[in-house]
Amino acid sequence: MNLTIKDLERLQEKLQEDNRDYQIELQEGNIVVMGPSDIESSEIGAELIRLLGNWVKPRRLGRIFDSSGGFIMPNTDLRAPDVSFVSADRLRRSQRSFAELVPDLVVEIKSQSDRIRVLKEKVELFLTLGALVGILIDPDKLTVTVYRQNNEPVVLASADKLTIAELFPGWEIEISELWPPVFE
Repeated sequence: MNLTIKDLERLQEKLQEDNRDYQIELQEGNIVVMGPSDIESSEIGAELIRLLGNWVKPRRLGRIFDSSGGFIMPNTDLRAPDVSFVSADRLRRSQRSFAELVPDLVVEIKSQSDRIRVLKEKVELFLTLGALVGILIDPDKLTVTVYRQNNEPVVLASADKLTIAELFPGWEIEISELWPPVFE
């Protein structure tokens, strides 16, 4: 049975009535239940959002979303990247519903239980549907893989710098800034 966005919304309402809060996506008419992220992956996502937000907001370049922001794709899937960005000219105002567009930037962060192949396929799907840049962060290998339409992926290590000039001109960070600090 192929489910729709309306079916998913009804299911979310029922789960909320039962005091259950799951993050779910709709992929090819099937519900995908997303488990919570491990703490390290969550911290990496929060840090990336902070670093991007410090650049994006004062320049009014667009909007940054966390893993709860849902996007209805042209193929009718409802997907939620760990971190995403939509330029200001594509989303002038936030709305109280899922956005019916493909983000310009999508970021997936590997949690302890994730399979890298599944995350890679998700990033590649976003690119196929219109995202400009996709990023896959692997805390296990301390790497960041950057995907761009019609280009080979580029793997960056801790000493490398991440730039996304097509969306954030002048912004750059060292990959090592993403990894959680060790307090001793």
